[in-house]
Amino acid sequence: MRESSRRTKRKIRWSKLYTFSCFRPPNADPDPIKSLIGRPGFSRVVFCNKPHLHRMKPHKYPTNYVSTTKYNVVTFLPRSLFEQFRRVANLYFLLAAVLSLTSLSPFTPPSLIIPLVFVVGISMLKEAVEDWHRFLQDIQMFDEATCQSVRARTSNLNEELGQVSIILSDKTGTLTCNQMEFRKCSIAGVSYGGDLNEVDLAASHRMNSDMVACSPNLKNLKIPDAHREYSIKGFNFRDDRLMDGRWTCNSNVYDITMFFRVMALCHTGIPIEDDQADKLKFEAESPEEVAFLITSQELGFQFCKRTQSVMVLKELDPDLGGIVKREYKLLNLLEFSSSRKRMSVIVSTEDGQIFLLCKGADSIIFERLADNGRSYQEATSLHLSCYAEDGFRTLAFAYRRVERADYEHWNSIFMKAKTTVGPERDELLESASEMIEKDMILLGVAAVEDKLQKGIWLLTGDKKETAINIGFACSLLRQDMRQFHLSSVMDSGCSNQSEVILVAKKALVSQIKSFSQEINEEHNKHMPFALVVDGQALEIGLRSDVKDQFLQLAVECASVICCRVSPKQKALITRLVKEFTGKTTLAIGDGANDVGMIQEADIGVGISGLEGMQAVMASDFSLPQFRFLERLLMVHGHWCYNRISKMILYFIYKNIVFGLTLFFYEFYTSFSGQVLYDDWYMTAFNVLLTSLPVISLGVLEQDVPSDVCHQFPALYKQGQRGICFSWKRIIGWILNGAVASLIIFLSTIHALSTVAFLGKGKVADIAHLGTITYTCVIWTVNCQIALIISHFTWIQHLFIWGSILLWYIFLLAYGALPPSYSHTGFQVLTEAIGGAPSFWIITLLVVVASLLPYFIYMVLQRTFYPLDDHVIQEMKHCKKDIFDKPMWLREQQNSKRTTQVGFSARVDVKIHHLKEAIQQRRESIYNPTQRCPSPVAFWSLLSLLGKLVQTQGTAHELDHPPT
Repeated sequence: MRESSRRTKRKIRWSKLYTFSCFRPPNADPDPIKSLIGRPGFSRVVFCNKPHLHRMKPHKYPTNYVSTTKYNVVTFLPRSLFEQFRRVANLYFLLAAVLSLTSLSPFTPPSLIIPLVFVVGISMLKEAVEDWHRFLQDIQMFDEATCQSVRARTSNLNEELGQVSIILSDKTGTLTCNQMEFRKCSIAGVSYGGDLNEVDLAASHRMNSDMVACSPNLKNLKIPDAHREYSIKGFNFRDDRLMDGRWTCNSNVYDITMFFRVMALCHTGIPIEDDQADKLKFEAESPEEVAFLITSQELGFQFCKRTQSVMVLKELDPDLGGIVKREYKLLNLLEFSSSRKRMSVIVSTEDGQIFLLCKGADSIIFERLADNGRSYQEATSLHLSCYAEDGFRTLAFAYRRVERADYEHWNSIFMKAKTTVGPERDELLESASEMIEKDMILLGVAAVEDKLQKGIWLLTGDKKETAINIGFACSLLRQDMRQFHLSSVMDSGCSNQSEVILVAKKALVSQIKSFSQEINEEHNKHMPFALVVDGQALEIGLRSDVKDQFLQLAVECASVICCRVSPKQKALITRLVKEFTGKTTLAIGDGANDVGMIQEADIGVGISGLEGMQAVMASDFSLPQFRFLERLLMVHGHWCYNRISKMILYFIYKNIVFGLTLFFYEFYTSFSGQVLYDDWYMTAFNVLLTSLPVISLGVLEQDVPSDVCHQFPALYKQGQRGICFSWKRIIGWILNGAVASLIIFLSTIHALSTVAFLGKGKVADIAHLGTITYTCVIWTVNCQIALIISHFTWIQHLFIWGSILLWYIFLLAYGALPPSYSHTGFQVLTEAIGGAPSFWIITLLVVVASLLPYFIYMVLQRTFYPLDDHVIQEMKHCKKDIFDKPMWLREQQNSKRTTQVGFSARVDVKIHHLKEAIQQRRESIYNPTQRCPSPVAFWSLLSLLGKLVQTQGTAHELDHPPT
């Protein structure tokens, strides 16, 4: 039934009415294309294979001018009116307003025209403000590389940006740029490439700076800046021991040479000519291979030519001390696959030696090492752990020298398997590969960084190993995190498909129960868990009878990584997570396969990357880079949630203050039917006198500056917990409005009814009472919004105090009209209440009394129960961030909740390891058998302290670059 209703909705094309396309005549003559030239869709004619026609003038080509704004000064009024009245609702009210001018209407024209003008005017003003904001976009969310900035494609979800609890993200092109950089390597048990990474720098910020006092000389130590930009794309490696050919002087020169040969020969890439004469560019199946080829070129092994059977290198020969061009005959290529997790090439050198060169996952390579090829395994394993902690992707390099006779025998088996046709071909090839890929000698490992978009659920179509590596790279996974791998096991022995699914379902449920039991039995409450799910397990886990157990396990984990996921599964899991948790979800992606996920989430974000604009067109917000998501949520999301919450609550308050005075008067007069306010007073209240301050509150309010939003992330929890807009807040503001309204009415009615108001004993009549009460209401609601606003600009001052001034101008103008138009308001300000001192005294006292309850409440709350933004506002007001920096940093640290995943969690682990190392070094300074310090231990501690202080110095330079 639901599906049929959706089909019905799809058939209704309201856009035809919106855009008036129904009035366009159909094109009944599609044949003469020439008649369409110059019209939309036919603005440019291209003459194929006739370049001389393109040189003929005049060129009637349109310009390539692109405007980021919708209006300008000239087109704003006509275009915005057209945009307003192409909507069915506004068009209906426009017709009703026109009919009200005739005698057929039972309503007076002002009662229909004024609300229409108000609604249309507010909408036009909103469009103008949004267009102005598009013109003046946040410069910090502008990507210079693509010349694009963040764009809001809808204005209805701004407040939900501040309430996001779950983020579902695609990987390739979203979290990563799909650009690899060579960062570190371990060759012959020695690690190379010691630049600091972001985890080291952040850890140094939070380490105690009293280490400088241990040795004043440490202040002057400097290290290379790990974050400077390198001119070589894909090569982010610096180590003087290997650069500029210095590796030729190393004692392990043969192992280093073989390491670079594996890097330069074991791949599927091809060289491309570059503008530089001595440098080449490369293309390959994977970005890792491109990074390896660029690295080998920079270190003296340039891959310069490839044919079907020959690979040519320009090598730096250690013996000759110069560049030598060598040819390697490509005998066999054993391709990489997700099951093999390795790749090998078999080449023959110019002197006839045959080598097997292999690269792959470290666990796979270590299993295939010879007994005499494990010399560097222990040291290499330690380096692997360090590289993984830094979030790098690692590949192990190994080689084997193959005898000619052994190769000939193996090649015959391999060629036979290669030419086999049938389902057993893959199995035969794998068996043949296992025969040759053994007894290898370990050379080392290479660490590359899948370059992240600068800057949760992770949904990716890549294989599990890639997804896990990216999880480490973007801090979704850590080494000390317990991982649960949920995978399906298909039993091939079952007779039919239903039995296969039933067996797989039982196995999956058993895994889920086992993992859930482990979580419940874990005594450490802060132990982080991660769930990694493959595509087949996810397909079974999303079934109706299993999904509740699967989702319960998933929400208990700090990170969830789903790999080998289809676009349909992405959309389905997004919908189920949203429904199961009931929290605001955000989905972000960059390709057409992410459209379903983006549309299912509460908030859809598209990245304008390398995979087209489908994701952007389906999204609510578009980003040029993933890193802008932080500012979009932490800054603009928090601001929008805070300001819209305040705006709605204040709107409720001001209408209750205004409306209840009418009710109290009717109750006081026993519902006599008399109206306290003039009709035009009631019309002008929401249209003229209180509308602009509300707009300024909803557009310009900022409880804290943007940099403070980043420094105090606990502020974002206000939106997730619904602190600013809850039933408690709503009822509180309703009570505040009721109390203020009661104070205004009782004060004015008793102040004016007991004594003479004018000279000669004249008392105030209903016109005087209504005008004075209305004046108190205008002053009260506008002063109340002044107490709410935290961020004042000249616009807020103009709107608030200008609205109060506008009331007096309105009284003068309305009172100047003839009595037939102004009725009881004739000369009411100039001849009646304006000259009475009691009018001004009553206004002042009543406004103070009506605002006093809210003022007392705020004093008590800020004194005894302050919110996070209250504390930060007072600290900023007292300039604690300038004059009391330690207090500011302490409160900033206290506002950060201990997290189980993310960058800060990796920093915590790094700090823990560093402190343990320092403590161990301090204990080893004094030799237990001697009463004097050990010089070796002392200098070891001094070196470690130096590293930390240097790191802190580098971090300080990054925060405060020289001018």
